[in-house]
Amino acid sequence: MIQRLMRSSLVHMAFGFLLMGGWALFANRGHGLDQAWLPAFVQGAISALLTGVIKRALEGMDGRIKGAAAFVLPPLVTASGVLATLLIAHTLVGTPELFATIAFPWSFSTLYAFVYNAALVRTRRGAAP
Repeated sequence: MIQRLMRSSLVHMAFGFLLMGGWALFANRGHGLDQAWLPAFVQGAISALLTGVIKRALEGMDGRIKGAAAFVLPPLVTASGVLATLLIAHTLVGTPELFATIAFPWSFSTLYAFVYNAALVRTRRGAAP
């Protein structure tokens, strides 16, 4: 049962929502709950959705780029998309601590992208004849 939960996209999305939404609440705590709850909700929702989007985007780019660039370019593409999404969303909702709010989720998602992409490339190269 535990392994089934660990593979569940819904569980991953819920974890992303709680972790990153909680981070945004913490990052904006100095402005009171009335100004911190919306950035927390927005960050949680974005993190939940982007969990699946990043994974699928990296898988979609896998094998399309050759050489050493295959290790770097796909995660840079997803990192750029995540950064743009976070900046736009948090600017629109008026997040008081914009950079503190997005620093952790962006760093975490970028690290995830590099690690997962490297695993994809290594697996594909190891399986090639």
